[in-house]
Amino acid sequence: MKWQSALNDYQLYLKIERGLSQNSIDSYVLDINKLIKYLVHNNISHSPIDIDSNSIQQFIYEVAKTVNARSQSRIISGLRSFFNYLIFEDYRTTNPLELIESPKIGRKLPDTLSEKEIDLIIKGIDLSKPEGERNRAMLETLYGCGLRVSELIQLKISDLFFEEGFIKVTGKGDKERFVPIVGITQKYINIYRNENRIHLNIQPGFEDTLFLNRRGKQLTRAMVFTIIKQLVVKIGLKKKVSPHTFRHSFATHLLQNNADLRSIQMMLGHESITTTEIYVHLDKTHLTKVVEQFHPRK
Repeated sequence: MKWQSALNDYQLYLKIERGLSQNSIDSYVLDINKLIKYLVHNNISHSPIDIDSNSIQQFIYEVAKTVNARSQSRIISGLRSFFNYLIFEDYRTTNPLELIESPKIGRKLPDTLSEKEIDLIIKGIDLSKPEGERNRAMLETLYGCGLRVSELIQLKISDLFFEEGFIKVTGKGDKERFVPIVGITQKYINIYRNENRIHLNIQPGFEDTLFLNRRGKQLTRAMVFTIIKQLVVKIGLKKKVSPHTFRHSFATHLLQNNADLRSIQMMLGHESITTTEIYVHLDKTHLTKVVEQFHPRK
């Protein structure tokens, strides 16, 4: 079996069997391609079926010279998944990464913004420009609904159920969930739709896409990152801010205002409550409030 053949089969498995998004699949493929390039560069002729742990370990040593511990851990995890797939398909009987340990890394807490900082970023939008109302509606939706950037740019007009107070969000693995949307966010989306979007020359296939670029097509992830980065620079905020920062802030502010973790989990679309629990580490004062309010010996 050749590497490219195995990689093609693996991508189909990730897409069809595991239902991963294209971004997740690309990430897995990138790590495996790093291994393939290493083998080619060093004239190592191992195939996916006969490569052993020694060759993998040497590759990890090389990787460790150029990337941090978190990236090393991700690469090891991605390769382990690939070889588990080969075992699943009966191409191999053992995983060459079975005894290779990932470097220990601390739990990375997500960056967050205060409510004041979010207000400053949104107020920094120039509403006199054609895209101003769109940008305000986008950031209000990112923060107000806790969306991933991929979920934001894929949001459809037909996903808006304002009378019921919800939007339908398509998350990782094409899993759908309904997320509450407050009146102020609805207001800014309606302003954008009625005063800006209707004047665009919408291209075929994008009639139902909510947030469009000036050419009438779906926005890219990179464009949303750029919009936020420019606003952060404009207001002089000395923080690293991305679309995901708005999502983290959404969850953290809900927790600070005594929302329960299970509700936050459902709104964020986390499969496991342990993923949501990271927000408890951001705001330990919340734990003190819970004990003071509910413990029988308070």
